[in-house]
Amino acid sequence: MYCVRKVTKDVFWVGANDHRLHLFENIHPIPLGVSYNAYLLLDEKTVLFDTVDWSVCRQFLENVEHVLGGRDLDYMVINHMEPDHCASMEEIVLRYPNVKIISTEKSFMLMRQFGFKIDNQELIEVKEGDTTTFGKHTVAYVEAPMVHWPEVMVEYEKSEKILFSADGFGKFGALDADEDWACEARRYYFNIVGKYGAQVQALLKKAATLDIQTICPLHGPILKENLGYYI
Repeated sequence: MYCVRKVTKDVFWVGANDHRLHLFENIHPIPLGVSYNAYLLLDEKTVLFDTVDWSVCRQFLENVEHVLGGRDLDYMVINHMEPDHCASMEEIVLRYPNVKIISTEKSFMLMRQFGFKIDNQELIEVKEGDTTTFGKHTVAYVEAPMVHWPEVMVEYEKSEKILFSADGFGKFGALDADEDWACEARRYYFNIVGKYGAQVQALLKKAATLDIQTICPLHGPILKENLGYYI
């Protein structure tokens, strides 16, 4: 059974909650679970931003199919190659064989090293400052190395002012957990991203030049207020 959330008129959350784990990355306690977030844009072209952990792949695929509503998937943007976000890539390729994959040079290198079968797809390599227009939505690509893996990038969607922020601005806890945002966001930052503080500050300086109204992270809730909290 599909379970999706509307982010804006054209952007949908198609991820899943995971309550089966007691430890995130087998280290960090997550008594209230964790969410694996992915997002789908419906425009003249359809665009999937990242995938999810293998443990919630079935729910994710049902969500994607429901939002597409019979349309094909045109593009898949991969921001981060950590397995809890990229593990379901091949399942997307199997179901949508015409999908074009957008990512960085380092990400494509990691995909091949991980054994993903991607070379039959059209691969679009992007770098800092590149843009892609999918209809009325245009995204600009921003490199974010070591926030917190070397291949990471994020996107800024210009018309709806959305930052797809990869592992930045995330938090522990499933989306159906009733808890204070700041406490678990702080614990997530300290344990996952905080050791790369200099790189985080570099990304925040880039973000400060953008008019960001919504942040879509790969873990935790979509943010539409208190966007300066991390600084």
